[in-house]
Amino acid sequence: MGSVTLWMQMSLDGFAEGPDQEIHWPVVDEELCESFLDELRAADLFIYGRKTYEIMASFWPTADADPAISPFYVDFARCWKSTPKLVFSRTLRGADWNTRVVSDNLVEEITALRDRPGCDMVLFGGAETASAFMKHELIDEYRLFVHPLVLGSGVPLFPAPVDASGLELVDVMTFDSAVVQVHYQQV
Repeated sequence: MGSVTLWMQMSLDGFAEGPDQEIHWPVVDEELCESFLDELRAADLFIYGRKTYEIMASFWPTADADPAISPFYVDFARCWKSTPKLVFSRTLRGADWNTRVVSDNLVEEITALRDRPGCDMVLFGGAETASAFMKHELIDEYRLFVHPLVLGSGVPLFPAPVDASGLELVDVMTFDSAVVQVHYQQV
């Protein structure tokens, strides 16, 4: 059976987007990503909402051609381009870079993918897409990257109560940037 892992940046006060839908506040550096690149290479599918996909697609397709970019970012760019991607959007009609756009039937689409043996998917967001996955209990693991800042308002990662009784803590990692990654899985 396949699985969905949510990889999401969030503020200390629980927001996935800041005021005015700001999403450029997380510290996402090499240290934060380097230890997970092998896991991302093993994923069968990256899943996005439109806004997050457009941010990724504005940079990663050509990042590996930049002579000033680090070897790590070259590796990630190549991983991003080669991994199939799925974008949930009501407005985006098409996308490049090994990407398929789905405008409706999120539950049916993900349920069918989860029914495939060994189909490991990484959901990168955004907040609205993650919320839809949570509402329909489509997330098997959570990798939450908690950033040491308080936004005060914005779009919460958990807009409705979540029953955490079925979650088991897998591990916790602290980075030099003071970001803390908390990894939970459904039991």
